[in-house]
Amino acid sequence: MCGIYLTNIAYKKDEVKSKLQSISYRGPDFTGIEKIRNLTLGHLRLSILDLDPRSNQPMHFENFVIVFNGEIYNYILIKKELQDLGYTFNTESDTEVLLIGFKHWKEKVLEKINGMFAFSIYDRETNTIFSARDRLGVKPFYYYWQDGQFEICSQIKPMLFGKTVNEEAISMFLDCMFIPSPYTVVNNVYKLPPGNYMVIDLNTQNYSIHEYWNLKPIKIKDIPYEQAKAELHDLLRDAVKIRLQSDVPIGSFLSGGIDSALVSSIASEVADSKINTFSIGFDNPDYDESKIAQEFASIIGTNHDTTICKPSEFLELVPKLVKVYDEPFADSSALPSLLLNKVAKEHVTVALSGDGGDESFIGYNHFDSLIKHKRIIDLPFWFRKLVANSGILKLFNMNTYRITNALNTNSRYDFIENIFSRKGLLLKEKRQDYMKYFQGFKTWSNNFLQQAADLNIKLWLENDSNVKVDRASMAYSVEVRSPFLDYRVVEYARTLPMHFKYEKGRQKKILRDILKTYIPEDVFDQPKKGFAVPIGEWMRHELKEEFFKSLNDDFLNSVPNLDVKKFKTLLNEHMNHKQDHTANVWKLYVLSKWYDEFYSINKTAEI
Repeated sequence: MCGIYLTNIAYKKDEVKSKLQSISYRGPDFTGIEKIRNLTLGHLRLSILDLDPRSNQPMHFENFVIVFNGEIYNYILIKKELQDLGYTFNTESDTEVLLIGFKHWKEKVLEKINGMFAFSIYDRETNTIFSARDRLGVKPFYYYWQDGQFEICSQIKPMLFGKTVNEEAISMFLDCMFIPSPYTVVNNVYKLPPGNYMVIDLNTQNYSIHEYWNLKPIKIKDIPYEQAKAELHDLLRDAVKIRLQSDVPIGSFLSGGIDSALVSSIASEVADSKINTFSIGFDNPDYDESKIAQEFASIIGTNHDTTICKPSEFLELVPKLVKVYDEPFADSSALPSLLLNKVAKEHVTVALSGDGGDESFIGYNHFDSLIKHKRIIDLPFWFRKLVANSGILKLFNMNTYRITNALNTNSRYDFIENIFSRKGLLLKEKRQDYMKYFQGFKTWSNNFLQQAADLNIKLWLENDSNVKVDRASMAYSVEVRSPFLDYRVVEYARTLPMHFKYEKGRQKKILRDILKTYIPEDVFDQPKKGFAVPIGEWMRHELKEEFFKSLNDDFLNSVPNLDVKKFKTLLNEHMNHKQDHTANVWKLYVLSKWYDEFYSINKTAEI
């Protein structure tokens, strides 16, 4: 896991070094900067495989030079194939395998590699740059482009100076608590979408983007349940096993959930030695899963570490969150993620996680909500509007957000989209242009739940979950590997009949039945709490003064397209215990902190 940088802008070496220093936590083991012609390549290395300096980057092979962030999990097999073709290797790294693989197969190497990655390769012979991002967007890839000048980087911070805020992106953030790709918070900087590669032709000063992988229309497997369970178990074993390759200490994150328990159980089974597991706990029992995690650890036989966190610790982490997330990011579970990685770093450099299981195996609570409200959505629209406007919901005390949404939504597609968006609740002018990039979910499956799962993968997984994990882990120079994000697992899960994954309200059925192999069902069959934090209560009590200080009139009136009057109403309702508006209050608080950081960066850089 590392940080990459590449530009044709005539920065001095000290300027490039300063840019990389701002994200040095991504790779504290070595900083490489090299100028080739009018290009500058930079790399921050977190040494995981082949710790020898020979694997430092930028790395050369013939006329090719690479800067690479990530891991190629099947690099040993690809290396053997290339050796059989006559190539020789000077390192034991996956970087060299990727570089030589590109020399031999060009863009077709992307079909062969299994991993999490973002990389750029400069071809001195053709004077072109080939860049690519992994299939599911686990690793970040940002680029700036204007009039033939460009920068490429693992994070946006080194490119923030001199940029202007993208007001459309602020509206997107207020709508869904993150900024969806390909947009970013500043103008002229973009995210390369997952499963895409980009070619920059320095001769013509043009670039093009091409898709090499995406979700596809589903053909459901016609196989017995037990066969599917066995095949999936074998696939997960392999996905875990190839992620245990490391020349540094490795462990696993373990919560009270199904996904991390299964990953940790398999890792404990296939690892050569006893693994370390880590979990976060809370004083509030409504959020705490640490006792369940401890019981899991005892059963599967790991060295387990639990950290109980308090409100004061989260307040201390807010500046860290703003500094490492770069863009406004309002998933409050980023805070315990930061703390978890901080604790883990004391023991390991690599950690497995259960991220991605909920998306592929129908694990989130909103899937239950879809089933619950499907009958309403399938009623004629004219009838639903009539009921919505009749006042009957208030009469029977049924005026919930989801029911109101189901009655007023135009179609089931709109209802699914509303899971991830509040349809401009905080905005003066409602804008959802970003959804045009995520419409594939309507055509890949006819199943209501699978459509929602596919949008979950394409919109939320990349822009929320993967961002959260990457930044929180990199903040403490930890590499997190997620077996459920192995593209083979994602593709296989989508071909399974829905009742293998979700049956009569039983989420992740097939994963639960596999987990029984390791942990008794009566131990893990607990209500899902997720990785949430009780921040709604904290902002009413311990953190109240801090929130009101940040959410002042000057700030609120400066936010483009914000309905200030509406927000103040929500804020007062929340603080007075009338309704829970935690998500919307937290969004504005995070945004205020981001603005402080953004203006600080620009002011400091000017000096």
